[in-house]
Amino acid sequence: MIEIVGLVKSFGQLNVLDKIDLQIKRKRVTAVVGPNASGKTTLIKCILGLTRQQAGTIIFDGKPLDGAWDYRRHIGYMPQIARFPDHLKAREILMLLKELRDQPGAKGERLCEAFQLDSELDKPLGTLSGGTRQKINAILAFLFDPDVLFLDEPTAGLDPVAGSLLKDWIMRERDDGKTIVLTSHIMSEIEELADDLAFLVNGRVSIAGSAVDIKNSTGEDKLERAIAQIIVGTKD
Repeated sequence: MIEIVGLVKSFGQLNVLDKIDLQIKRKRVTAVVGPNASGKTTLIKCILGLTRQQAGTIIFDGKPLDGAWDYRRHIGYMPQIARFPDHLKAREILMLLKELRDQPGAKGERLCEAFQLDSELDKPLGTLSGGTRQKINAILAFLFDPDVLFLDEPTAGLDPVAGSLLKDWIMRERDDGKTIVLTSHIMSEIEELADDLAFLVNGRVSIAGSAVDIKNSTGEDKLERAIAQIIVGTKD
Protein backbone atom coordinates (compact mmCIF):
# COMPACT_ATOMS: atom_id res chain seq x y z
CA MET A 1 0.00 0.00 0.00
CA ILE A 2 2.71 2.49 1.06
CA GLU A 3 6.40 1.88 0.37
CA ILE A 4 9.13 4.14 1.72
CA VAL A 5 12.64 3.86 0.30
CA GLY A 6 15.72 5.71 1.56
CA LEU A 7 13.77 8.56 3.16
CA VAL A 8 15.94 11.39 4.50
CA LYS A 9 14.63 14.48 6.28
CA SER A 10 16.65 17.13 8.08
CA PHE A 11 15.79 20.40 9.79
CA GLY A 12 18.94 22.48 9.54
CA GLN A 13 21.74 20.43 11.10
CA LEU A 14 19.28 18.07 12.79
CA ASN A 15 18.94 14.81 10.85
CA VAL A 16 15.45 13.54 11.80
CA LEU A 17 14.97 10.67 9.32
CA ASP A 18 18.07 8.80 8.20
CA LYS A 19 17.45 6.57 5.15
CA ILE A 20 14.15 5.09 6.28
CA ASP A 21 12.99 1.94 4.47
CA LEU A 22 9.51 0.74 5.40
CA GLN A 23 6.48 -1.03 3.92
CA ILE A 24 2.97 -0.32 5.22
CA LYS A 25 0.66 -3.15 4.23
CA ARG A 26 -2.88 -2.79 3.02
CA LYS A 27 -5.81 -3.61 5.34
CA ARG A 28 -3.61 -3.81 8.45
CA VAL A 29 -2.81 -1.62 11.45
CA THR A 30 0.83 -0.55 11.46
CA ALA A 31 2.19 1.04 14.62
CA VAL A 32 5.12 3.44 14.31
CA VAL A 33 6.68 3.59 17.75
CA GLY A 34 9.87 4.75 19.41
CA PRO A 35 11.22 7.18 21.99
CA ASN A 36 10.53 10.91 21.88
CA ALA A 37 12.22 12.71 18.96
CA SER A 38 12.76 9.44 17.07
CA GLY A 39 11.07 10.80 13.92
CA LYS A 40 7.58 9.24 14.13
CA THR A 41 5.52 12.38 13.50
CA THR A 42 7.96 13.65 10.86
CA LEU A 43 7.64 10.35 9.00
CA ILE A 44 3.84 10.67 8.96
CA LYS A 45 4.04 14.30 7.80
CA CYS A 46 6.33 13.31 4.93
CA ILE A 47 3.83 10.70 3.76
CA LEU A 48 1.02 13.25 4.01
CA GLY A 49 3.01 15.85 2.10
CA LEU A 50 2.97 18.26 5.05
CA THR A 51 6.77 18.41 4.85
CA ARG A 52 9.11 17.43 2.03
CA GLN A 53 12.03 15.05 2.40
CA GLN A 54 15.53 15.85 1.12
CA ALA A 55 15.97 12.38 -0.39
CA GLY A 56 14.15 9.11 -0.85
CA THR A 57 10.90 7.95 -2.39
CA ILE A 58 7.38 7.45 -1.06
CA ILE A 59 5.11 5.21 -3.14
CA PHE A 60 1.39 5.35 -2.40
CA ASP A 61 -0.79 2.66 -3.96
CA GLY A 62 1.82 1.99 -6.65
CA LYS A 63 2.49 5.64 -7.56
CA PRO A 64 5.49 7.72 -6.42
CA LEU A 65 4.52 10.89 -4.60
CA ASP A 66 6.39 13.53 -6.55
CA GLY A 67 4.50 16.63 -5.53
CA ALA A 68 1.13 14.97 -6.12
CA TRP A 69 -1.73 15.94 -3.85
CA ASP A 70 -4.85 14.11 -5.06
CA TYR A 71 -3.97 10.93 -3.10
CA ARG A 72 -4.85 12.82 0.07
CA ARG A 73 -8.56 12.54 -0.66
CA HIS A 74 -8.21 8.88 0.34
CA ILE A 75 -6.59 9.73 3.70
CA GLY A 76 -7.91 10.68 7.12
CA TYR A 77 -5.45 12.36 9.51
CA MET A 78 -5.69 12.77 13.25
CA PRO A 79 -2.76 14.93 14.44
CA GLN A 80 -1.32 14.50 17.91
CA ILE A 81 -2.60 17.89 19.08
CA ALA A 82 -6.01 19.23 18.06
CA ARG A 83 -5.69 22.88 17.00
CA PHE A 84 -8.88 24.68 16.00
CA PRO A 85 -9.96 28.34 15.77
CA ASP A 86 -11.20 28.99 19.30
CA HIS A 87 -14.14 31.16 18.24
CA LEU A 88 -15.66 28.59 15.87
CA LYS A 89 -18.07 25.90 16.99
CA ALA A 90 -17.46 22.21 16.32
CA ARG A 91 -20.59 22.01 14.20
CA GLU A 92 -19.31 24.89 12.05
CA ILE A 93 -16.01 23.09 11.47
CA LEU A 94 -17.86 19.94 10.40
CA MET A 95 -20.17 21.87 8.06
CA LEU A 96 -17.24 23.78 6.55
CA LEU A 97 -15.33 20.60 5.73
CA LYS A 98 -18.41 18.93 4.26
CA GLU A 99 -18.98 21.93 2.00
CA LEU A 100 -15.33 22.01 0.92
CA ARG A 101 -15.34 18.30 0.09
CA ASP A 102 -18.96 18.24 -1.11
CA GLN A 103 -19.45 14.98 0.78
CA PRO A 104 -21.94 14.06 3.52
CA GLY A 105 -19.50 12.79 6.18
CA ALA A 106 -21.84 10.12 7.53
CA LYS A 107 -19.06 8.03 9.10
CA GLY A 108 -17.90 10.94 11.25
CA GLU A 109 -21.46 11.68 12.31
CA ARG A 110 -21.83 8.11 13.58
CA LEU A 111 -18.65 8.48 15.63
CA CYS A 112 -20.01 11.76 16.99
CA GLU A 113 -23.13 9.91 18.15
CA ALA A 114 -20.99 7.20 19.73
CA PHE A 115 -19.06 9.86 21.67
CA GLN A 116 -22.40 11.48 22.68
CA LEU A 117 -21.10 14.87 21.62
CA ASP A 118 -24.29 16.50 20.34
CA SER A 119 -24.57 18.83 23.32
CA GLU A 120 -20.98 20.08 22.75
CA LEU A 121 -21.18 20.81 19.04
CA ASP A 122 -22.67 24.29 19.41
CA LYS A 123 -20.12 25.55 21.93
CA PRO A 124 -17.04 27.56 20.88
CA LEU A 125 -14.12 25.18 20.49
CA GLY A 126 -12.00 27.36 22.78
CA THR A 127 -14.34 26.57 25.69
CA LEU A 128 -14.18 22.78 25.28
CA SER A 129 -12.00 20.51 27.40
CA GLY A 130 -8.89 18.94 25.92
CA GLY A 131 -10.56 15.52 25.86
CA THR A 132 -13.60 16.86 24.00
CA ARG A 133 -11.36 18.59 21.46
CA GLN A 134 -9.55 15.29 20.97
CA LYS A 135 -12.88 13.61 20.22
CA ILE A 136 -13.58 16.28 17.59
CA ASN A 137 -10.09 15.58 16.24
CA ALA A 138 -10.98 11.89 15.86
CA ILE A 139 -14.33 12.64 14.21
CA LEU A 140 -12.63 14.80 11.56
CA ALA A 141 -10.18 11.98 10.74
CA PHE A 142 -12.98 9.49 10.14
CA LEU A 143 -15.42 12.02 8.68
CA PHE A 144 -15.32 11.02 5.01
CA ASP A 145 -14.76 7.27 5.47
CA PRO A 146 -11.18 7.31 4.08
CA ASP A 147 -9.37 4.21 2.85
CA VAL A 148 -6.21 5.10 4.81
CA LEU A 149 -5.99 6.59 8.31
CA PHE A 150 -3.04 8.21 10.05
CA LEU A 151 -3.65 8.51 13.79
CA ASP A 152 -0.95 10.25 15.83
CA GLU A 153 -1.39 9.37 19.53
CA PRO A 154 -5.16 8.93 19.02
CA THR A 155 -6.15 8.19 22.62
CA ALA A 156 -4.02 10.92 24.22
CA GLY A 157 -6.18 13.00 26.56
CA LEU A 158 -9.22 10.73 26.31
CA ASP A 159 -10.89 9.25 29.37
CA PRO A 160 -10.91 5.42 29.62
CA VAL A 161 -14.44 5.07 28.23
CA ALA A 162 -13.79 7.30 25.21
CA GLY A 163 -10.36 5.71 24.64
CA SER A 164 -11.88 2.24 24.66
CA LEU A 165 -14.63 3.33 22.27
CA LEU A 166 -12.08 4.81 19.85
CA LYS A 167 -9.92 1.66 19.95
CA ASP A 168 -12.98 -0.47 19.17
CA TRP A 169 -13.75 1.88 16.28
CA ILE A 170 -10.20 1.54 14.94
CA MET A 171 -10.39 -2.26 15.03
CA ARG A 172 -13.73 -2.24 13.21
CA GLU A 173 -12.27 0.01 10.53
CA ARG A 174 -9.37 -2.43 10.09
CA ASP A 175 -11.83 -5.32 9.83
CA ASP A 176 -13.69 -3.33 7.16
CA GLY A 177 -10.52 -3.26 5.06
CA LYS A 178 -9.00 0.09 6.01
CA THR A 179 -5.23 0.65 6.17
CA ILE A 180 -4.29 2.33 9.45
CA VAL A 181 -1.03 3.84 10.66
CA LEU A 182 -0.84 4.95 14.28
CA THR A 183 1.67 6.13 16.82
CA SER A 184 1.45 5.62 20.56
CA HIS A 185 3.69 5.52 23.63
CA ILE A 186 1.34 3.06 25.34
CA MET A 187 2.67 -0.41 24.57
CA SER A 188 -0.47 -2.16 25.83
CA GLU A 189 -2.41 -0.12 23.27
CA ILE A 190 0.03 -1.10 20.51
CA GLU A 191 -0.26 -4.74 21.54
CA GLU A 192 -4.05 -4.49 21.40
CA LEU A 193 -4.32 -2.73 18.04
CA ALA A 194 -1.29 -3.35 15.86
CA ASP A 195 -0.79 -6.08 13.27
CA ASP A 196 2.63 -4.73 12.26
CA LEU A 197 5.20 -2.58 13.99
CA ALA A 198 8.07 -0.29 13.04
CA PHE A 199 10.31 0.82 15.91
CA LEU A 200 12.27 4.00 15.20
CA VAL A 201 15.44 5.00 17.02
CA ASN A 202 17.41 8.12 16.06
CA GLY A 203 15.60 8.40 12.75
CA ARG A 204 16.20 4.81 11.67
CA VAL A 205 14.01 1.71 11.63
CA SER A 206 15.48 -0.50 14.35
CA ILE A 207 12.78 -3.20 14.29
CA ALA A 208 10.09 -3.92 11.69
CA GLY A 209 7.69 -6.79 11.17
CA SER A 210 4.47 -8.31 12.40
CA ALA A 211 3.81 -8.06 16.13
CA VAL A 212 3.33 -11.82 16.31
CA ASP A 213 6.66 -12.56 14.60
CA ILE A 214 8.51 -10.10 16.82
CA LYS A 215 7.19 -11.82 19.94
CA ASN A 216 7.81 -15.31 18.56
CA SER A 217 11.40 -14.47 17.63
CA THR A 218 12.19 -13.64 21.26
CA GLY A 219 9.95 -16.10 23.05
CA GLU A 220 8.34 -13.23 24.96
CA ASP A 221 4.59 -13.02 25.58
CA LYS A 222 4.57 -9.22 25.78
CA LEU A 223 5.49 -7.00 22.84
CA GLU A 224 7.20 -4.44 25.10
CA ARG A 225 9.55 -7.07 26.51
CA ALA A 226 10.21 -8.50 23.05
CA ILE A 227 11.26 -5.09 21.74
CA ALA A 228 13.45 -4.47 24.78
CA GLN A 229 15.15 -7.83 24.30
CA ILE A 230 15.88 -7.10 20.64
CA ILE A 231 17.25 -3.62 21.37
CA VAL A 232 19.47 -4.84 24.19
CA GLY A 233 20.71 -7.64 21.93
CA THR A 234 21.72 -5.21 19.19
CA LYS A 235 23.82 -3.23 21.69
CA ASP A 236 25.82 -6.25 22.86
